[in-house]
Amino acid sequence: MRDELGGLEAFLSVAEKRSFKAAAEELGVTRSAVSQTILQVEERLGVRLLQRTTRSVGLTEAGKRLYQGLKPAFADMRATLESLNELRSRPSGTLRLNVTSIAEDFLSERTLAEFLAEYPDIKLDILVDDSPSDIVQQGFDAGVRLGEVIDKDMVAISISGEQRQLVVGSPAYFAAHGKPRHPRELHAHACIGWRMANGAPYHWEFTEKGKDFELAIDARVNTNEKHLMLRLACDGAGLTIGMEDTFRSYIQRGELLPVLEDFCPPFAGFYLYYPSRAQIPLKLKALIQFLRKRARSRERRK
Repeated sequence: MRDELGGLEAFLSVAEKRSFKAAAEELGVTRSAVSQTILQVEERLGVRLLQRTTRSVGLTEAGKRLYQGLKPAFADMRATLESLNELRSRPSGTLRLNVTSIAEDFLSERTLAEFLAEYPDIKLDILVDDSPSDIVQQGFDAGVRLGEVIDKDMVAISISGEQRQLVVGSPAYFAAHGKPRHPRELHAHACIGWRMANGAPYHWEFTEKGKDFELAIDARVNTNEKHLMLRLACDGAGLTIGMEDTFRSYIQRGELLPVLEDFCPPFAGFYLYYPSRAQIPLKLKALIQFLRKRARSRERRK
């Protein structure tokens, strides 16, 4: 029975990740061990579960059916096992989080280090990812995103104050090219834009007289690497856009200057979100309590 469960768990991991290598890393075994385990499962069941090529792994019809049946069953089993942590004196286990790269405060070393110090038996497995993510499908305990992009069926808890985007450039750039007075003047400026790894360039968003609008910027540089955007802007290569938290220290040091602030009003900030379930894992409860306590402390300092 134990071997069967282990084999099914290996299959579930390969099916979710579409990779023997990634599944082996998650399970803490070798790639060949995972491959052999899957072959044994297929032999016991008498059907082929995976389509293997040199570059990819896909599910057969039987594999899809088995995956759809196993996923909720294993999720319930994991939740039941996790609930046993309630009997312990301290939360423990690995907390898997999917976090947008622009959640600067959450991803700061101070926030994460303080949480780890307060809960020494909890481990963190954090994927920094800006693409649309199904945290349930991908096996995460929770995610951190701006409130506007979180699905309505998720439980969402505010973990930051209001946020806003800014357009910034270096003093040297503005000395050479002047400052735009309206977002539509950005077409006359060199711009450094952001894009997801496999997506179209981000349309810069602004608000005028209470109405939101977007601009498709013909940027000189587009990248999915936030720190490259920052370095280029600081070196005078052009204007860039991003979260105020990202730019705050650069603005304070005078390395970057904000423009078009009248067109960049604040909006609701970041939320920790997770699927609604009868029993929240103790390790996730610990993170929720920590972030709420931190938010109250921040409010008292204002």
